[in-house]
Amino acid sequence: MTRVPGLLFGGDYNAEQWPEEMWPEDAALMRAAGVNLVTVGVFGWSRLEPAEGVYAFDWLDRLLDVLHEHSIAVDLATATASPPAWLVRRYPEMLPVTADGVRLEFGSRQHYCPSSPVFRQAAARLVERLADRYHDHPAVAMWHIHNEYGDHVTECFCPISAADFRSWLRRRYRTLDALNSAWGTAFWSQHYSDWSHIEPPRTAPGPRNPTQQLDWQRFSSDALLECYRAEKSVLDRYSGAVPVTTNFMSMFRSLDYWAMAAEEDVVSDDAYPDPADPQAHVHAAMNYDLMRSLRHGAPWLLMEHAASAVSWRPVNVPKSADLSRLWSLQTVARGADGVLFFQWRASVAGAEKFHSALLPHRGTSSRGWAQTTRLGADLQRLAEVADSRVPTEVAVVLDWHNWWALELDEHPSSRMRWLDIVRAWYEPLYTRNLPVRFMPPGADLTGVRLVLAPNLYLCEPDTAHWLARYVDGGGHLVVGPFSGVVDRDDRVHQGGAPGPLEDLLGIAVDEWWPLADGAVTRLAAADDADPDRYRHATTWAEWVEAGTADPIARYADGELASVPAITRNHRGGGTAWYVGCGLDTRGLDTLLGDCLDAANVTRGRTPRGVEAVRRLGADVEYLFLLNHNTEPATVGQLSPAGVDLLTGRPSGSEIELPARGAAVLRRPLRTEADSPLRTDGAVDRPGTGTGEGWV
Repeated sequence: MTRVPGLLFGGDYNAEQWPEEMWPEDAALMRAAGVNLVTVGVFGWSRLEPAEGVYAFDWLDRLLDVLHEHSIAVDLATATASPPAWLVRRYPEMLPVTADGVRLEFGSRQHYCPSSPVFRQAAARLVERLADRYHDHPAVAMWHIHNEYGDHVTECFCPISAADFRSWLRRRYRTLDALNSAWGTAFWSQHYSDWSHIEPPRTAPGPRNPTQQLDWQRFSSDALLECYRAEKSVLDRYSGAVPVTTNFMSMFRSLDYWAMAAEEDVVSDDAYPDPADPQAHVHAAMNYDLMRSLRHGAPWLLMEHAASAVSWRPVNVPKSADLSRLWSLQTVARGADGVLFFQWRASVAGAEKFHSALLPHRGTSSRGWAQTTRLGADLQRLAEVADSRVPTEVAVVLDWHNWWALELDEHPSSRMRWLDIVRAWYEPLYTRNLPVRFMPPGADLTGVRLVLAPNLYLCEPDTAHWLARYVDGGGHLVVGPFSGVVDRDDRVHQGGAPGPLEDLLGIAVDEWWPLADGAVTRLAAADDADPDRYRHATTWAEWVEAGTADPIARYADGELASVPAITRNHRGGGTAWYVGCGLDTRGLDTLLGDCLDAANVTRGRTPRGVEAVRRLGADVEYLFLLNHNTEPATVGQLSPAGVDLLTGRPSGSEIELPARGAAVLRRPLRTEADSPLRTDGAVDRPGTGTGEGWV
């Protein structure tokens, strides 16, 4: 990941907020805490370029030298997330505009239009100067472009963006006839006879054209990607050997992270699970699985999280010491090779002065400092885990274009939200200790025993063929409701849903039947011994007609009584399930458990609330055991036994974890004769596992 050995530990060091005489003290404290990497200069543009074309790097020279003298490596930021006041006042046209026509003012951050040539050129000039000066500085171990693209401004509706949008559309469609056809402009007399007539989907009297909105989402994501590319191209010219990243924001709707991650050297994430949310660690695990998946299973970097409380929720609940440690170790368990925080020293002014830090306002006398030094020692003990991989057997299909399309206006139900759906499908995997790999349509499915597609509202024929080849080859597939409805232009497939998935799933959908809030429809399983195993449907239902598929559950009451709700289609060497309804928590858990059994997916058995994740090295495995309960838990039947890297003690066949405690067991890597998993986490072919636990 970087030239820094072991696991990375540190955080944002906003040294420009502090007198220079404090820098050596900070660096010495970093060393004492085990910090080996800090991010520098994220919001330093006004200090680096106090006036147009006037650069002041002397302070940064001294800062990097101080850090290097203390053996602290630097993730050097390009500082472009907060343009300075002089730039905004000289070029006010670069400020972003909302869909209602309001121009957003200076005084926060990310106050720029992504399409603004003024902003892009000024940013590129600054990056050029930074790269030229620091590309071979011995402290610089990583470049950090911008900060949290899209956090405050994901889209801009100004005339500059409108012109850029039209250029983007010209490249996509080439002709107005093609655009009119794709957008369905015969509806409501929306036909365009000149490119200049097209504007962004600003606030309108009623519903806006859905394909225009979908293309706008694509364009807005691409516009921010172009900002990133412009900076990275400069860094690559000067500093190709130093890895480049930009920090993501977990499962973020507005940006296509597949496209962005393809151009990163290291994926990094900012994660802020809420201590007040009892399910926060489950949702965090899903986000971390995504980060690992974005670069095909390679280790990633937790760029930011909170040592205790944040400052931007309505109620900012702090983390207990054990929770802060546990959640940090969870990121390593799920593939992170570094744990960084926002920030090193707590600010005394500004919007984030009440945000926690590794060095709190009370300094080394604080409870937080004790937490910092303990975590630093823990990560040093886990140094050998770096660069190992998390094996997976289950894949979840994630397509940002589908996400955007699913949540357009004027749908049968606004309750069909991607994040809600995928979280519900992820939880049964999490409770069975099954990390997943998220995949875009068309990805390599080698080694995957079970593919889950919680929703494929937007489904192209290529996606259907990709899934069909997987099932024909012996794979197991589960597709969720409201799938196969539209093509890439949000046009309904002729013949209705599930469109190109019809042959694969062996069903046809006659009508969607969304359920009112609070309404339920009882299901009757085909299993006479347990007819209530899938309980009932909530939120969504469909009138499904089974063709080659076998109904395994039907609606038991209401207008849909006796209509298939869940089907299973045997095809080639594999099986494709269709879930035509919104199952409740227990019903979805039961169904996915059945599908996992059918696919012979290997899982680890632990007490409820104990998370188990494996990372595999060349000849050793690391078993992370994380107790999310507020009482102790015992994990037994550990085979083979190992050594707990956090304590140095052997584990034996049983280990007791304190409340919110953790263990990381180094164990011999089992051979294929002992386990269905290969060392790379793949399987020889789907369906050959035993389904037995590995804990």
